[in-house]
Amino acid sequence: MPEYIFNPAIVIPVYNHEHAIGTIVAQVMASGLPILLVDDGSDIPCQQTLIALAEQFPHQLSLLRLEVNGGKGAAVKAGLRWLLDNGYSHGLQIDADGQHDVADITRFIQAAESEPDSLITGYPQYDESVPKIRLYSRYLTHIWIWINTLSFSIKDSMCGFRVYPLQQTVTLLSHCGNRMDFDPEVIVRWLWRYQKVTNLPTKVHYPLDGVSHFLLWKDNGLITLMHTRLFFGMLWRMPCLLWRKRDGQ
Repeated sequence: MPEYIFNPAIVIPVYNHEHAIGTIVAQVMASGLPILLVDDGSDIPCQQTLIALAEQFPHQLSLLRLEVNGGKGAAVKAGLRWLLDNGYSHGLQIDADGQHDVADITRFIQAAESEPDSLITGYPQYDESVPKIRLYSRYLTHIWIWINTLSFSIKDSMCGFRVYPLQQTVTLLSHCGNRMDFDPEVIVRWLWRYQKVTNLPTKVHYPLDGVSHFLLWKDNGLITLMHTRLFFGMLWRMPCLLWRKRDGQ
């Protein structure tokens, strides 16, 4: 059996964030970690920006292009699979719009190194820039997540600032959604199977370029379907989940 080596990299899903991505890349590069940009079928101006960045920083930056826009979840899944195929042990996911505090990358990576079998996830600390409708909708999602896990272990299921243990996470990806439903679904399925989740507080500011790809009706519909799917998945897992709670796991 090969010796385990902690070998993390960063994955950034990108869709038409040509105005923000250069700043984000410059900030993230300070971590010294390899970076994978996943172009989720962006328009030509963003394509050109990403190609230029990859050419400018060939030793630290890789570019994976998806020909058709599949959604944030599809981009993250493609990126995590690419990282695993290229020998990395952990993938740190961070958004391309500048909402996450890149100063916390080191802290998240250190937590992952200390707990390599735990999914490290951000617990957002919002400032006044957060849209109130986003905040209220997150609370509704939190309630469903607590129901579907029979647990309060997940402080925030929608934060896109995480470190995934790749070997385990990739086994879950085929069951998870391709758009904004990905983030909450993958962490629930992780808790069901692997149990270990570590929540780290992190500042969140909305957003650097003012671009949001959340489609109100489509994505809320997909998230509703996801919660329904997870609820029925929880029902047949309920004996196991309750047994864990009894044992304090």
